[in-house]
Amino acid sequence: WEHFGSLIIHSLALCLRLLHASARRVYEATGYGPVFEEQPVDTIYPEESPEAKITMSCRARANPPATYKWMLDNVEIDLNTQSSHYDLVGGNLVISSPIKTKHVGQYFCLATNIYGTVASREASVQFGYLDLFSSEERESVYVKEGQGAVLLCAPPPHYPDELSFRWILNEFPTFIPLDKRRFVSQITGNLYISKVDSSDSGNYSCIASSQSISKSVFSNYIPLVPLAERPIRKYPADLKVKFPDTTALVGQNLTLECFALGNPVPEIRWKKLEGKLPSNHEVRMAGANLHLYNVQFEDAGRYQCEAVNSKGKDYHAFLGFRSPWVEHISSTEKDLGRDYTMSCTASGKPQPRIRWLKNGQPSHRKEMRFSSLTFDDSGMYQCIAESHHGLLYANAELRVYACAPTFEHNPVKRVLAPKNGRVVIDCRPKAAPKPSFSWSKDTELLHNSTRLSIWEDGSLEILNLTRADEGRYTCFAENDRGKANSTGSLLVTDSTKITLAPSNADVKVGEDTTMQCAASHDPSLDITFIWSLDDRVIDLHEESRHYERTLVRQHSNGELLIKNLHLKHAGRYTCTAQTPIDNVTASAHLVVRGPPGAPGGVRVVKKADKNVTLQWSRGADNHNPISKYTIQYRDSFSQDVWKNATTSPPDVEGNTEMATVVELFPWTEYEFRVIATSSLGKGEPSSPSPRDKTLEAFPMVAPSDVGGGGGTSRELTITWTPVQPQYYSGPDFGYIVAFKPQDESQWMRVTVADPQAKRYVHKDSSIPPMTQYHVKVKAFNRKGEGPFSLTATIYSAQDAPSEAPGRVDGKALSATDAIVWWQPLSQSNVDGYQVKYWKNKEDSEGGAQRVVVPGSENHTRLEGMKPDSHYLVEVRGYNSAGYGPASEHLQIHTKRPRKTPRESCSYFTLTRLIVKQRLLESSHILCIMCVSSQVLLRQQGHSTATLYATHEQHIDLPLHTDGNYVVEVRAHSEGGDGAVAQINITSNSRIHRLLLTSSWGTLPSVTKASTAPPP
Repeated sequence: WEHFGSLIIHSLALCLRLLHASARRVYEATGYGPVFEEQPVDTIYPEESPEAKITMSCRARANPPATYKWMLDNVEIDLNTQSSHYDLVGGNLVISSPIKTKHVGQYFCLATNIYGTVASREASVQFGYLDLFSSEERESVYVKEGQGAVLLCAPPPHYPDELSFRWILNEFPTFIPLDKRRFVSQITGNLYISKVDSSDSGNYSCIASSQSISKSVFSNYIPLVPLAERPIRKYPADLKVKFPDTTALVGQNLTLECFALGNPVPEIRWKKLEGKLPSNHEVRMAGANLHLYNVQFEDAGRYQCEAVNSKGKDYHAFLGFRSPWVEHISSTEKDLGRDYTMSCTASGKPQPRIRWLKNGQPSHRKEMRFSSLTFDDSGMYQCIAESHHGLLYANAELRVYACAPTFEHNPVKRVLAPKNGRVVIDCRPKAAPKPSFSWSKDTELLHNSTRLSIWEDGSLEILNLTRADEGRYTCFAENDRGKANSTGSLLVTDSTKITLAPSNADVKVGEDTTMQCAASHDPSLDITFIWSLDDRVIDLHEESRHYERTLVRQHSNGELLIKNLHLKHAGRYTCTAQTPIDNVTASAHLVVRGPPGAPGGVRVVKKADKNVTLQWSRGADNHNPISKYTIQYRDSFSQDVWKNATTSPPDVEGNTEMATVVELFPWTEYEFRVIATSSLGKGEPSSPSPRDKTLEAFPMVAPSDVGGGGGTSRELTITWTPVQPQYYSGPDFGYIVAFKPQDESQWMRVTVADPQAKRYVHKDSSIPPMTQYHVKVKAFNRKGEGPFSLTATIYSAQDAPSEAPGRVDGKALSATDAIVWWQPLSQSNVDGYQVKYWKNKEDSEGGAQRVVVPGSENHTRLEGMKPDSHYLVEVRGYNSAGYGPASEHLQIHTKRPRKTPRESCSYFTLTRLIVKQRLLESSHILCIMCVSSQVLLRQQGHSTATLYATHEQHIDLPLHTDGNYVVEVRAHSEGGDGAVAQINITSNSRIHRLLLTSSWGTLPSVTKASTAPPP
């Protein structure tokens, strides 16, 4: 039975192999292994997602169609388990009701048909979340105006790491605008304010948003309290946002962040230390972001940002890259028994590791090298390049086959070849294993000779062709599976020859020239002319501004017109006359003379405090002698402006490569460039030299506008205009202030260390007021002291007034105004008077209102007072030294308020129109007697009006014509003018007189009387 069982198993295996081979034959003509069209991608599933489902895509093109299975962390997923959360839809894997502890991991799918199995790329499944911010209260941030501030976002726990950040001020959706002064880091979320001012006061909240899970959370408010400081100090730039060393992937977009605090607001500038910033860069966010699109290998290097008012440190981005394929596998068919090597190479930083899969299974071979292919070597192969950046896949099918030779798809062709030339007739049958070859011409069997060769791949080569070589040629191919042959023909034509070759030319920039070319050829063939410059074919369409074929009638003429020549058009021009079977060439050189090229290697070789010696390399003279050089410079204070330098000697001759630049500022950073000039014009400037700083020196410039005076009693105030930074000449810059009374010889000296200082106040209780002093100021630095400024004469501060104004008096003018007057002070040092007034017993003296009056006046009007109130008033003199003593308090009682119409209503009877007005009554006033009234009568649509005045409580107004009238009434009392009350009246033929009455404190009324018109 054991023997019988083994026979059954052997027979079964044989049947399966035969069935498999039969299936392969059915699909052999059109079949192929799986090729992925969709593969799984990294997926983040929000923990709070309402859709409890994850779909991982997998679809492969295959014939016959592929079957699929899925792997999780290299373990096959069992789709048949009843408790499984998995379903297979086509090739896609659907995970229902995902569970974090079960379904997080690395997934990939396997697609299989009769030709083999391929594995998809690996993709991760992770659960995304974004917690709430901590509920703890945020501490207030107190910052002096002019200083910088950093508000910390401190985002809550989250996944994935990528968040976007914004800040709101006081309430949503008032977002903080981002500019040169404010920046939000998209790495930390922190808000940076380079210089705080009073407008920044408020409550700030950080918003963290996750695009992956579509969720945003808000932090508690952070109060920012600017502290007033006068004067506002200036601070050097301080880089607070610095980008780390960064590794990027080829093709990735990359953003580098850099931001500085400081006053004035620093300007951020970017550069690449190894050269220019790449063309794919963009500076965003007012300079704080450098964005690189689609980064490439050549973008790697050291990048630096700096702030204009103080240079920051270098922080470099060393860019590494995902491994791109240098050489990768592709599907192929190979003969049975042949040697074959699958090559797969990737480059990257670091160098990736290569591993192989065959039909989805790992292969331990480092290289797929086959010494003699068998049918078992057929299958689906995958090459995987792996580094810490990720995985890169290349897939291919290897199909090993055997067949008798056949020319069905590639017969021997009819060939044309030139006389005296060379021809190769291809013989490329499909055959496996490789066949042996032989050739015949007509009925003659051919053999290798000095003029005729049969190559290893079956091709036939014939040299030095003659007309006798024309005829029918047959290739015979034979292997162990069979044999076949195919016949083609050879036709020998006249060869192509250059009859007019181009000649050398010498021209200047901007001129035109012509390059000639003509050829003879077989009349049965078409000819075309191709021009190239230094082996680069000229595209006459794309470069039509400079190149044009001239219009000539001869078909065999290829003349080329070159227009508006530039230096780049110089070189070796080659004319190629080409027919379908041969070509000939002829060349000539074109010399273009023009302005010199840019010098190279400009550098400082020697430097002092006010001069440097430069050296450079001579640039191309472009076939015209260089006559002179011009040297230009720019300094750190004028980055965008190049200026012509003063040199020694003044004229830099064209045969030198060194010069000295003079009249520079000490301790200043410079860049230099050199421009060459010839008789044909000025050339392009060289690249700037590396930045270099001149040596330190004594300050050469003294402060200007020295003066002063004034101030508080017993003080001497000295002022000046600060020296500009380009004149500091060295570090540790400051000022020495010297002063002395006019009648003394000994100078007193003080040191002011602040380079931006513009005043010094000397306090001494022994200084007499209004004393004449001589003052002068000079600058100093670490190297020494500079020259003094011109001596100025100033006066010490005067004493404050010592007397109080006398005979202060005044009176109320209305309910809100009063007038005050006093006897002027007899002292000559009074600049003016301050009048202070406040409500007695209700307001504190600290909240009093103040009026300042020039010293030439002795009275003023007080406004904005409250009606029917008692006020206290005081007057004191002042000057630059301060205020003198106050006068005795004056009491003023403001008048009672006027009556104010509050609301009105009207009604009609048959004979009267009554307009009533209620009067505003305060708690302590029931009635105010009217002193007088003004009544304005105007007909609607007319600009002129009639004004009436009365001391009575009524007035009789004539209405001369029919129409609509407007009556305005304003009362006047001791409290001032009242508001305007307005009445609209319609007059007709029966009404010609208006009687306006008012019972003050009760109801005013208007009566329209039906009387005859007035005489």
